[in-house]
Amino acid sequence: MSLASRMQNSPVYDPVHLLGTVETIHDDGSYSVCCDGFVWPCRRAASCMLMPAVGDTVLLSGPDHQRVYLLAVIEQANPAASLLAVPGNLRVTAANVAIESRENTRLTSAQALDLNSANLRVQSDKGMCLVNEMEYVGKQVKSTVGFFHFIGNVYESIVDRLSQMSRSSFKVTEGVEQVRAGMIDYEAEKTARVHSKYTVVTAEDLIKVDGKQIHMG
Repeated sequence: MSLASRMQNSPVYDPVHLLGTVETIHDDGSYSVCCDGFVWPCRRAASCMLMPAVGDTVLLSGPDHQRVYLLAVIEQANPAASLLAVPGNLRVTAANVAIESRENTRLTSAQALDLNSANLRVQSDKGMCLVNEMEYVGKQVKSTVGFFHFIGNVYESIVDRLSQMSRSSFKVTEGVEQVRAGMIDYEAEKTARVHSKYTVVTAEDLIKVDGKQIHMG
């Protein structure tokens, strides 16, 4: 078939390609765009990720009057507020991704927010973490801070081995302090002092007091 024959047998279209202003956004996701006094019903094309708003100047295009799509937002009525939206899932793939904001950046998820990477680094001059319930599972934690302040109702620690080293240690207990151990060994290089209004030292088998001098009374 010759080219002339194919052109004669091809369907005849009256393509649409024009600029208009968004007049109405319907609940079903369709739009009404006004152009030269005529209102065009259309739907947003999949390539148009910038969500049109009422008053925006948009580009309409289609093969005929029945198939018109909103291709792009040419000029926003309110450039200070932009919304990127897709109807389904969105995945961005690139070698490197950088998100920069001159003021504030916020991530919000209605259900879950997952961060998965080989290395995670968070750096900030000042931070705050508000979590109602938190659970951490890992192999090792190392922390270096200049000042640590902890306030809570109940503090529980269960470990196989606990080692603490400090230049000075000070502890105040208003109520009762109890220690249960298989063996207790206290050693002081200079002075060891135990003082109370009433002191009771008991042993089941033997009490031994050893020193060069022993003063009692």
